[in-house]
Amino acid sequence: MSDRLACLAAAAILAACSAPSRPSADDVDNGMETVPAAEPRPAEPPAPGPRGGLAEDRTPVAEPPFTATSAQGAANIVQTYYALLEEGRPAEARRLWSGAGEASGMSEAAFAASFGRYGEYRARIGAPGAIEGAAGSLYVEVPVELYGRLKSGELFRRKATVTLRRINDVPGSSAEDRRWHIRTIEEAAAR
Repeated sequence: MSDRLACLAAAAILAACSAPSRPSADDVDNGMETVPAAEPRPAEPPAPGPRGGLAEDRTPVAEPPFTATSAQGAANIVQTYYALLEEGRPAEARRLWSGAGEASGMSEAAFAASFGRYGEYRARIGAPGAIEGAAGSLYVEVPVELYGRLKSGELFRRKATVTLRRINDVPGSSAEDRRWHIRTIEEAAAR
């Protein structure tokens, strides 16, 4: 019988040692620090191919130096745009839209406020499409996968297509006209 009591006592001691302790009011008053709850893990994008991810394309991408007027130059503008948004610099990001931001359809204040609900805002930029021309302008589309976390803690993921425009190298066009600018961003429905 004493062996049984010894086993029960040992089990009680082990249970007390392994149970998470909660600070009492006396502990808090005595300066005992509590450990804050763990932060949620950063949002991760889905792998290419699955629903919500960018198209899966295993073709190796040649990355020679590119010019600012190439399709990759346009994709670089998209990458810069989303990097500025991730860094909390919406005014600078808005200026990458055509018309010094006017093509966004929002004032600078409204544009900044439109990102206020995000706690974490990230983007994965896909390979640009082919450059197409029309009426003295060049256009290129760049696929984007947006993901992150709302301030409420909810994760979000959606796809978008960014269309960029630049004026052809024609007489009378300015250097600014001949740079890529965001013309539109079409986002798929949030999920």
